Amino acid sequence: MKKLFTSLAATALVGGSLVGATTAQAATSAAPVTTQRATPQGYQPPPVTWEKCTNPRLDAAGAQCGFVTVPLDYGNPGGTTIKLAVSRIKHKTSDDKAQGPMLVNPGGPGGSGLTLSRLGAFVPNGGGDPYDWIGFDPRGVGSSQPSLACDGNYFGYDRPDYRPFRADTEKVWLAKAKGYSDACAKSPGAVLLPHLKTTDSVQDMDSIRKALGAPKINFYGFSYGTYLGQVYSTLFPNRVGRMVLDGVVNPKDVWYKANLNQDVAFDKNIGIFFDWVARHDATYHLGTSGDAIKKKYYRVLNQLAKSPALGIIGPDEWTDAFLNAGYYVYGWEEDAQALAAAFNGDFAPTKELYDGANGSGPGSDNGYAVYLGVQCTDVQWPTSWNKWRADNWRTYNRAPFETWANAWFNAPCLTWHAKAAKKAVDVKGRTIPPILLIAETHDAATPFAGALEVRKRFPNARLIEGVGGTTHSGSLSGVACTDTTIATYLLTGQVPRRSAKQNVSDVKCNPVPAPDPAPTTSLRKSTAATGGDRLPADLRAAITGTATR
Repeated sequence: MKKLFTSLAATALVGGSLVGATTAQAATSAAPVTTQRATPQGYQPPPVTWEKCTNPRLDAAGAQCGFVTVPLDYGNPGGTTIKLAVSRIKHKTSDDKAQGPMLVNPGGPGGSGLTLSRLGAFVPNGGGDPYDWIGFDPRGVGSSQPSLACDGNYFGYDRPDYRPFRADTEKVWLAKAKGYSDACAKSPGAVLLPHLKTTDSVQDMDSIRKALGAPKINFYGFSYGTYLGQVYSTLFPNRVGRMVLDGVVNPKDVWYKANLNQDVAFDKNIGIFFDWVARHDATYHLGTSGDAIKKKYYRVLNQLAKSPALGIIGPDEWTDAFLNAGYYVYGWEEDAQALAAAFNGDFAPTKELYDGANGSGPGSDNGYAVYLGVQCTDVQWPTSWNKWRADNWRTYNRAPFETWANAWFNAPCLTWHAKAAKKAVDVKGRTIPPILLIAETHDAATPFAGALEVRKRFPNARLIEGVGGTTHSGSLSGVACTDTTIATYLLTGQVPRRSAKQNVSDVKCNPVPAPDPAPTTSLRKSTAATGGDRLPADLRAAITGTATR
């Protein structure tokens, strides 16, 4: 499940870290500490020692910061422990109306959620007020200790064409992917590798609950975070309060099949973006045919394979620079500006997009390393490269935009140095109280079929559909139909009526609107491209990974 990632400096440490660590420090954080805290009922973490946050945005919002100590291996709860960085913004209602903790996860896997304790302030109608909003960096991520990073230069410019038209290209990519997995096995955070499964993070969530002294947790999960919510509901059904799952992972497709399904959906969405550019020919001057713009996009890609622009922008950088347009409508105007400039021979804006999406230097690959740590071990990927090759060429032939980029993004799973589970968690939600699911019709990162599958498994769930939309995890973007439904649910527990029909949404809302096509002065200055977005740019960036890979 490919997710846009930022460098550690840009998301895991948005606005400054919990403890003021630099990117390099985070990449080589201290080894796990060891305590003994096992009880007959399992692991019981010590209470959190709350302190002033060094992150200026968290501090300005009145947040408190600290760490939750958890076992490295829940199979050995009395052994080595690690630390999860957490933040808290307490409820704004009276204590008698408080609803307990609301944990937030932005997805990835590998995304930093430390700053997302601020999310509650942006739920309309005071919907977030009854909760203690808890942001946290999952194990291995950001300010949690230790963090995992393997090769900060992995996304440098000198890369072979994603498309392995030549046998030697394929060999180079296979060697490059193996080199990354080998680097992770030798990294300071390598002790984490056998313990990065979704089930580990879900048990961490329950440890956070225990550390807070709460009988249940509420949860707001985006993207991969929706899978955390599903698995938590399966393993701890009696501990579930209210849940909002936005951008819903299909539990049937974890994770090899999910990536192939993404490729087809991204191809559709990049075509929708080209059509939008064509409708705004008065601004971008690329013609009125989306198909013609698409053909020109691929002509440029092939030209760059022969002669990289600026000596560094080849077909891979070109593909990565425009991946955002397949994920979200946020930033479409900047994407279109860069496309128009490139078609006229100016690739500086493309470079700016690519650089914003790929960090460099120690720790910059933290999100990617943890992404692989989770995806490669949640369930065994095919071990035969012949199967990967056949499946990806088959998919590429119908969906060329992202297929091979996604394949190589995940290729370290072929040689990952940690044992994978034999099968994925069998997600079950029959006894779970009402929860909200949110998905747009053409979401590419988590295709709509996943939301329908989870709705089927959670008979008390209600599914809100952003009809016709292409944006992934776009709640709290100012769409009143969606956002007020969320607020009402969080305030009262009330959910819309569930349709008696199978495989349908229960509420149909407008999607996140496409942005104003008027030119902006610089690229990616605001990640919230739609004027009605409720969230400030840094929070939307933490959720979407905008200006990230």
